[in-house]
Amino acid sequence: MSPESATPQPSQSQPGQAQPLLEVDSLTVDIDGEVGKHRILDDVSITLEPGEPMGLVGESGSGKSMTLRTILGMLPPAATVVDGEVRFRGRNILTSGSGRRYDQKVRGTGISMVFQEPAIALNPVMKVGRQITDAIAERKGLSKRASHDLAIELMDRVGIANPESRVSDYPFQLSGGMRQRVMIAAALAQEPEILLCDEPTTALDVTIQAQVLDLFRTMQQEKGLGLLYVTHDLAVVAQLCTSISVMKSGKIIEHGNLQRIFDEPQEDYTRRLLSATPRIDDGVQLERAT
Repeated sequence: MSPESATPQPSQSQPGQAQPLLEVDSLTVDIDGEVGKHRILDDVSITLEPGEPMGLVGESGSGKSMTLRTILGMLPPAATVVDGEVRFRGRNILTSGSGRRYDQKVRGTGISMVFQEPAIALNPVMKVGRQITDAIAERKGLSKRASHDLAIELMDRVGIANPESRVSDYPFQLSGGMRQRVMIAAALAQEPEILLCDEPTTALDVTIQAQVLDLFRTMQQEKGLGLLYVTHDLAVVAQLCTSISVMKSGKIIEHGNLQRIFDEPQEDYTRRLLSATPRIDDGVQLERAT
């Protein structure tokens, strides 16, 4: 397979075929810098099927996080979408016009995101239970009691011990792993069809990281979520995802299923990423998602 054939192209659903859940089609984004505009995403195309867990991998600065932020309509003010579409269930949610507006109804309800640093993403002066359910309580008109009970239920679902007491804690009272679980609970509260994950286990120690990855895998399988997981760590992708898109310098340079990418990478860059992944050379292979 040539690199050209490995690079994903925007899919066109045929009659009788299931529609892709998410289509990022030829997305191009510039950002203003001190010496003029800089292209941070260059003709990026990704197709995510319903229930598919996909890894988006590459080194720091390759455009992975910016891709997620564009999908969610959270670009910084200096960034501009020059071209392309983001389609959720076939409908473009990036609308043309001044500043390339975003369909706010999709954020949270259709697509949710778990950020890298919960200490930054969480409001330090708001109780975590309220942060988990605030958005959905407002949208559904939940009472204070119902919102409180839902927060406890979600905290229990993501493995937070003693949720009845923890629901009234502030973020600083929780460990890093528990804060990340709060972020996952808040994302799941919206009942999304797609979960975007921006290196959510990077700041955690290896034991807690394994627990959180197991939680992601369980939630994804139980809910049938489409998962787009950003990381530089191919060992993480091997545990969680069934397909991989590789980014370099704002471009998708290779895409394929997990086994093909690990066994027959087409790009030197992908091979270098794989060679940088710690492995045990005594016959024990990385655990791979199934």
